[in-house]
Amino acid sequence: MKNKNAIVIGSGIAGLSAAAYLAKSGYQVHIFEKNEQAGGRARQFTANGFVFDMGPSWYWMPDVFEKFYQDFGHTTADFYELVRLDPSYRVIDKNGQLVDIPADMQELEALFDKYEKGAGLKLRQFLKEAAYKYEVGINDLVYKPGLSLLEFADIRLLKGLLKMDVLNNMRSHVRSFIKHPFLQELLEFPVLFLGALPENTPALYSLMNYADMSLGTWYPMGGMHKIIEAFVQIAQQQGVHIHLDTAVHAILVENGKAIGVQTNQGKFLADVVVGAADYHHVESNLLAAPYRQYTEQYWDKRKMAPSCLLYYIGLNKRIPNMRHHTLFFDTDFELHSQEIYTHPQWPQNPLFYASAPSVTDPSVAPDGYENLFLLIPVAPGLTGDDEATREKYLQLMLQRMEQKLGVQIADHVVYKKSYSIQNFIADYNAFKGNAYGLANTLSQTAVLKPRLKHKKVNGLYFAGQLTVPGPGVPPSIISGKVCATQILKDFKTKA
Repeated sequence: MKNKNAIVIGSGIAGLSAAAYLAKSGYQVHIFEKNEQAGGRARQFTANGFVFDMGPSWYWMPDVFEKFYQDFGHTTADFYELVRLDPSYRVIDKNGQLVDIPADMQELEALFDKYEKGAGLKLRQFLKEAAYKYEVGINDLVYKPGLSLLEFADIRLLKGLLKMDVLNNMRSHVRSFIKHPFLQELLEFPVLFLGALPENTPALYSLMNYADMSLGTWYPMGGMHKIIEAFVQIAQQQGVHIHLDTAVHAILVENGKAIGVQTNQGKFLADVVVGAADYHHVESNLLAAPYRQYTEQYWDKRKMAPSCLLYYIGLNKRIPNMRHHTLFFDTDFELHSQEIYTHPQWPQNPLFYASAPSVTDPSVAPDGYENLFLLIPVAPGLTGDDEATREKYLQLMLQRMEQKLGVQIADHVVYKKSYSIQNFIADYNAFKGNAYGLANTLSQTAVLKPRLKHKKVNGLYFAGQLTVPGPGVPPSIISGKVCATQILKDFKTKA
């Protein structure tokens, strides 16, 4: 019997992952990408000698990447040199203190003790629990397709349910270990991008602290786009065909089954279609109304993770004592969180994040120059995303950087480009211009997320940050694998 054909809509991490696994299993796979470059949010561009990664800039959970490469007979080192950052990152606190977060665990515990007597030992206990959550969560829970609660009727999972802290929240969990406000904010920061306040985020996600502090913060030399280059190479090795500048306009359905897609390049038929682009866009814009499983009211009630204001900045000087990652927590963490999640509005005095990959990697900037990536998390769906607003926040960030780092920056900008809500919508059809997908709240976990397998259209599946397991690069890798595994399971008697 001839090989089955699969179409994947979107060439982001999840789409490339799903395509590679399907092709490895014998499917003829075609990816259709509306943009001129593969990678989705992890695209890259060059300007004036600078190399800018457009989206993801944190490399956490290296084990997830390594598992993907090993599934195809490779190892991480086949594609790029991976270096561990030390310090992992810097935090600038409310007092203007520059606090480096060491990669070494003993040094990290000593840092905690400096702020709160006995906090180092408390951190060790906190991370021991987080390690268990990571082991079970990343190795078991996230590989469930989320189609039925019966998937979780596993003795190991049931026995560990209490230890997983699914019903507790991050805020109370962190505060049960640590009392110092700065250390609390440090432990809560990884969930800021999960799409909810710490008090509304399951304590299960302390596994992110384990990923941060125990597994470490890494960087692929040459930039984060090296990941995309590796995934594209693997997909093409499996025989995947990637069609760039090819926008899908409709999913073709016949007798309740997906039979292909209509693109700006014509009609293409297939046995299976994977929506690895924005889930809302695929569901609401590419499917005819009778086949949609979710209403617009459903989508409007979903809690989204943040969007963000991004800036790609080139400086004609180096910044002394700059770190690869710096978190500017020098303002009110609680107020900014409320402005994202509770009372959505443009922030008054936001926290922000600065990445300077040129500190680690000289290839991303001309000699003697600095490459800056600046990010402010903002509420999705905000109006007023115009150039004046973007420029206002850029100047605010540059001024605070100059004050805290004691060096002139604004006068040395030789390149700048902004990217925000309207760009996310235009480039990725992102629902409400979100940057990070669906919020990881308890009411939007596992079986409560938008379904990986379409309820009404046979042969239509989804992968990416709006379905299981959730937002982030490692979860997107896993999402592609989970999607492909479900397809192979469903069609095993027909292949």
